[in-house]
Formats: sequence, C-alpha cells, structure tokens
Amino acid sequence: MSLLQHDSSRLDDAARGEELTKGTGNPILATVFAAVVVSLAIAIYFISGIKPPAITGEIEQVWVHPQHTESSGFDANGAPMAKESFDQVYVFAQVKLHNQSPNPLFLHNIMTNATMDDGIHSSYAATATDYNRVLLAYPSMPAPHGNALSPQLTINPGQTVEGSIVSAFRVTKEQWDARKNLDFTFSIQYQPNLTLAPQTAVIVR
Repeated sequence: MSLLQHDSSRLDDAARGEELTKGTGNPILATVFAAVVVSLAIAIYFISGIKPPAITGEIEQVWVHPQHTESSGFDANGAPMAKESFDQVYVFAQVKLHNQSPNPLFLHNIMTNATMDDGIHSSYAATATDYNRVLLAYPSMPAPHGNALSPQLTINPGQTVEGSIVSAFRVTKEQWDARKNLDFTFSIQYQPNLTLAPQTAVIVR
C-alpha cells in the first residue's frame, strides 16, 4: 500500500466521521426545536381559550338581625283571631358587582344561601321596594339604610354597581348561629351563576 493510498483512507474515515457527527446532531436539534414549537402552540391555544368571567363581585359586609314577631290577634277587618308568633333572621349584605364583558349583563335574581344542619336554606333577596318597606316596618332595625340593589338590573359594559340587599329566613337565632356556611348567588341571563362568600365577619345586631 502506498502512502497516497494510506492518506486517502484516512481522509475517507474523517469524512465518514463528520457525516456520522452530522447525522447524530441534526435529529437531536430538530427534536428539541419541534418540542419547543409544540409547547408554544399548546400554550397559545390554552391562553387564547381561557376567557375571564363576564362578571366579578364582592360581598363587602353582612349584617344579621334576629327578629321575633308576634301578630296583633286581629285580622284586617278588626275581628279577633289567634295570635301567631315566629322568629326570623334578616340578612343584609352590601354588594359590589362589576361587568368586565363587552356586553350588557342582565341580573334577574339574587339568593342568599345558608347551610344548616338539615341542608341548604335559600331565600330570594327582596326587591328594592320591599327593601325599603322592611326598613319602614321596623324603623329601629339596626341595618344599613343605603341604596338598595335591585335583583333585576342591567349592568352595562365596564359598569360597577353597588348597593344593599336583604333576605329573610324563618329560623331562630340559635339555628342561625349553628349554620355551617353562608354565600350569595347572582343569576345572570345567558351567563353562569356568580356565587360569592363574605370575606369579612358577619355582624349580628
């Protein structure tokens, strides 16, 4: 074998080695690049698919007033009738709602939910008119006398509304104090319900 042949053999080996190096390096880089691209595509898909809720809110404060009521013993015509007595717990809440969607939102009812030993008790919030009637019927009731929030309300895009609501439960104070949970459900037309829990201690008055 000549020196020329020997050198050619070495060059061939070197060339083959370079090809082997290229062959092992390119697929690895391609695999890493493909994995990065797929990960970015998945991330963009999920980020673009997650929409913020149409409405957000906060229960700023809750006041509770136990009320023992006894009838007069006379009907509307003045005729005597058996007296009746019962216990109620009035639940007042100061509420703030914000429409963060590009469309008007239509609130059509509000419910106060209290979880008792026997299950969940729910009570619709009074209308704005009935809210004021409660305060007129019980002028000494230690409750907020601010603006009432109507359970039937249109909230425009970007608008924040705030006001007070009241619900009543036919339970004793002892039953109320033994509750396990308290929250408020806001039903919005064509949207999922919004359920909010108070973030501060419930004030009993």
